[in-house]
Amino acid sequence: MLDHGTPEHAASDPIAAHRHRLRHSAAHVMADAVLQLFPDAKVAIGPPTADGFYYDFEVERPFTPEDLERIEALMLETIRSNTPFVREELDRPDAQSMFAAQPFKQEIIDDLPDETTLSIYRHGAFTDLCQGPHVDRTGDIAAVKLLHTAGAYWRGDENRPMLQRIYGTAFESRQELDAHLERLAEAERRDHRALGRQLNLYTVHEDIGPGLIVWHPKGGVMRSLIEDYWRAIHYRRGYSIVYSPHIGRARLWQTSGHLDFYRDSMYAPMEIDEQEYFLKPMNCPFHIQIYRSALRSYRELPLRIAELGTVYRYERSGVLHGLMRVRGFTQDDAHIFCLPDQVAAEVGDVLDLTFEIMSAFGFDEYDIMLSTCPDKFVGEPDMWEHATESLRAALVSRNLPYAIDDGGGAFYGPKIDVKIKDALGRDWQCTTVQFDFNLPERFDLTFQDDQGNRSRPYMVHRAILGSLERFFGVLVEHYAGAFPLWLAPVQATVIPIADRHIPYANQVAEQLQDAGYRAEVDDRSERMNQKIRQAQLQKTPYMLVVGDREQEANAAAVRTRDGENLGALPLTEVLQRLDAELEGTPAAATRRRP
Repeated sequence: MLDHGTPEHAASDPIAAHRHRLRHSAAHVMADAVLQLFPDAKVAIGPPTADGFYYDFEVERPFTPEDLERIEALMLETIRSNTPFVREELDRPDAQSMFAAQPFKQEIIDDLPDETTLSIYRHGAFTDLCQGPHVDRTGDIAAVKLLHTAGAYWRGDENRPMLQRIYGTAFESRQELDAHLERLAEAERRDHRALGRQLNLYTVHEDIGPGLIVWHPKGGVMRSLIEDYWRAIHYRRGYSIVYSPHIGRARLWQTSGHLDFYRDSMYAPMEIDEQEYFLKPMNCPFHIQIYRSALRSYRELPLRIAELGTVYRYERSGVLHGLMRVRGFTQDDAHIFCLPDQVAAEVGDVLDLTFEIMSAFGFDEYDIMLSTCPDKFVGEPDMWEHATESLRAALVSRNLPYAIDDGGGAFYGPKIDVKIKDALGRDWQCTTVQFDFNLPERFDLTFQDDQGNRSRPYMVHRAILGSLERFFGVLVEHYAGAFPLWLAPVQATVIPIADRHIPYANQVAEQLQDAGYRAEVDDRSERMNQKIRQAQLQKTPYMLVVGDREQEANAAAVRTRDGENLGALPLTEVLQRLDAELEGTPAAATRRRP
C-alpha cells in the first residue's frame, strides 16, 4: 500500500524509524497468516501505528479470539523461517493484474496518480502492494502479539463495506513487549468507561442518544468543583464570563463560514418562524457578537471573554468513545480581542494560566507544539509573522521546550498546542492557543485606535481543558478513580458498627459537613467489613468507623482507601488532618465553610 511510508517523526528518529519498519513488516506477516487460514479474505490496508499495527479484512464472519491464536501461531512460524522481504517495482497494468482478486487493492491502484511508482513487497508466497520500508527478514521481528479485533468501515466511510480489523503490536525484544502489555493492562484497569459505571459518575443511554453524556450526582459534584475552580481563577485573571444560546440563525453560521467549511459536522437545521436555526458547533460567533455590541476603543483592549459553552458536533458512531469522543460537550472556551503589541503578553498569560490549572489537577509534564503558516492562508504575511513570533516569544521567555509543526497551522492562524502526560505517560491534547485572522474580517471587527482611526483587532481563541467531558475522562484514568481529596465526590464515609451507633454516625457526618466536607453515612444492614470494602471500591478517601468506644470519646476509627488503619482519632484531629490535606489545593479557596 502506497500510504505506508515512514512518517516524518520516524524519519528523524532512528529508533522510531526501525520500530515503524518492524511493525509494518509484522502487519504483512499477519495478512499472510490470515490468507492462509481464510483464503477467500479480501485484504484492505495494514499500516503501523504509534503503538503497533493493524490490518483490515473483508471476511464472511468476524474473527474470534480462537482465530487470533491461530493467526498468531502462523505468524510465529513465518518469523522463525527468517524469510527475506523483497521489494519490486511494476507498472500499473501488471499491478492491476496481480491484484485482480483483491477489490480494495484495485481501488487503491485506480486512485493513485499516474506518475506514482508502484511497488510490491514479497515474503515467501505472500505479496502486498506497498511503498515500504520493511525490515530485511521476517526473523527481525523479535516479539509480536495480536491484541483484539474491531469493525472498521472501508476508508472510514459508513456507506462503504464494514471490514474486520485486527490490532497487534511488535517490539525489538520480548522484555519491551511484556512491558507494553503490562501498560495496556494497566490502561484497561484505568478505563474511564468502566470506572464511570463502577463509581456512578455518568452514563450514556440509547434512549437519549449515543455520544450524549448524562452526569450522575457524584459526577455532577466533581464537575461543579472543576467549574467553580475554573471560574474563580478566570475572574482572578481578568476574564469576563458569559453565557450564550445553544442555537443560532443560519445567517450567523453563514457569516462565520461554518456552513461553508464545517457543515458536515453540524446537525440538521430546525425551522423557527420560517428561519433556519442550527445547534452551535462553536462558541466564537457568539463572543464576537458580544464584542460587536458596542463601539470599542483601544483603551478597552485586551477584552477577554470566556464561557463554559456546550456545543454539538456530529461524530460518526464508530468513533464515539466514552467521554473522549462525544457529540455534545462543554468547552472551556475563551476569546481574547487585543492590540498587536499586546499579543505576546496575552499568549504568555494563557500559558501561565494553563500550567497553573494543569498543576492543580496533578499534571506537570507537557509536550508543546508550535504550528506555523500553511500553504493556503488568510491574512497578510506580516500579520502571520508577527503572530507566530509572538507565540514563539511567549514560549522562549518561559524557557518552555517546544517542537515546530512547519505549515501545521490552520488557514486562519498559527497556534500552540499543549499535550499533558498522564500517570501512564500517555499524551492528551488539551490546551490550544489559536490566532484567527479570518473571523475578524468576516464580522468586520474594529476598534478606535489612539489616532481616532478604525483598526482591526487581533483575535485569539483559547481552550485550556479542551472540553470538560474529555478532560474528566483523562482525570478518571490519570487517578484510576482514586481522586485527590479535594476532587473526591464523597470525601468520607461514616460507618456505624451497629444500628445503635447510627445516631452518632449522623452526628459525625454533620460535623464534617458543617466544616465543608462531603460526608455520608452508610447505614445499610450490612456487616461493617462489607461497608468498608464497598467504600474502598468506591475509592472514598476516608472511612470513619464508629462504635461504643468512639461515641464515648467523640472520636472515629479512621481508615484510608489504601487500607491504612490510623486508629481512633478525636474528631478535631480528623478535621485537622483533612484540612492539612486540602492545603494548597483549589478547594482551599473555593470550599464553602462557615
